[in-house]
Amino acid sequence: MEASSTGLDGRVTLGAVVLRPFFYAETSCASYLFGCTTYKKLGVVDAHEALVESYLAEAEQIGAPIVAVFETHIQADHVSGLPALVEAGATPYLPPDADVDFEFDHEALGNGAEVELGNTLVRALWTPGHAPQHNAYVVADRRRGTDDPWLVFTGDSLLVGDVGRPDLHAGGQPLELARLQHMTMQRLLALPDDVLVLPSHYGGSVCGRALSGNPFSTIGFERKHNEALAETNRDEFAKALLVDLPEPPPDQRRIVAANRAGLIRAGNRS
Repeated sequence: MEASSTGLDGRVTLGAVVLRPFFYAETSCASYLFGCTTYKKLGVVDAHEALVESYLAEAEQIGAPIVAVFETHIQADHVSGLPALVEAGATPYLPPDADVDFEFDHEALGNGAEVELGNTLVRALWTPGHAPQHNAYVVADRRRGTDDPWLVFTGDSLLVGDVGRPDLHAGGQPLELARLQHMTMQRLLALPDDVLVLPSHYGGSVCGRALSGNPFSTIGFERKHNEALAETNRDEFAKALLVDLPEPPPDQRRIVAANRAGLIRAGNRS
């Protein structure tokens, strides 16, 4: 099927800091181009291989190169666009101990590690649960005169109206990962209420059970309305997270293998 990308109506632009969402409707994937035009440094979060040319075209229109590509975890439902963006000049960033065998170097971002994209500050937040090695990325806009968080790219941890399923990368230990997901939720909910929540999936994705069709939210809204967060006891939360799981993504093994190897799909880049 033909890939499609959709930017947010009335694109979000804060002075010299930009944010562009991209959607891939076939698998309900969301990815993001963001960064600082003053210092001409852009990054992409959870790039989709079918949208690489769209990211590059948007970056050219903005007038700044993509210098960083952040992966929250090894994806199971789509082939990552990370290798193609690395080929185009970006530095790849992944969680520590990610199970990858790339032919190119990458940088591991441990909990609290920071990457500066000009006025845009990215801080890694370790958020295991959906996968054993998973990062969220908390972003601050220093043009506001503070390092206080503006938004958080949550990957497949905190979703809008749901929490990422813990079984796809569990290796036979889904309950253990579900318990880690409980810890992760406490970390994310410790962020201020007004922090934007930008996950990597929305309604229609099999990476959760009851995702909202609205792809964006805030920490405060999810704290108040996300039914998956209603159970505060760790063990009860974990048990509930394993009920009524959808079928896993089609062709999951091939996709995970391709992403671990850092493969660029033939024909993806001209």
